[in-house]
Amino acid sequence: MKKLAIGLLLAGSMTSAPLVFSAEGLELAKKSGCLACHSIEKKVVGPAWKDVAARYKDEDGIRDKLIAKVKKGGKGNWTEVTKGIPMPPYSPRVKDENIEKLVDFVLAL
Repeated sequence: MKKLAIGLLLAGSMTSAPLVFSAEGLELAKKSGCLACHSIEKKVVGPAWKDVAARYKDEDGIRDKLIAKVKKGGKGNWTEVTKGIPMPPYSPRVKDENIEKLVDFVLAL
């Protein structure tokens, strides 16, 4: 019986992990100022994060490319959405480890 209860607890924690991760990712995005220009579902100034995740879901090495883009800022990949408005650099204002978490959050959508 103990094994069954432990198994159920582990299974339950695994199914709730994405919700916790999403809440943590969204909270980090709020603290980092990302929501001034982005949202999960719709375009604000920059593209919706679900659109980013969909566009890059099968692209090799995209995680590292997006981390670099968030750190340095840039423009040109979403001109049809942003009308040429660049994304400002977030490093060093946002810690590198948090930029990595933010990119992981977006790509997981």
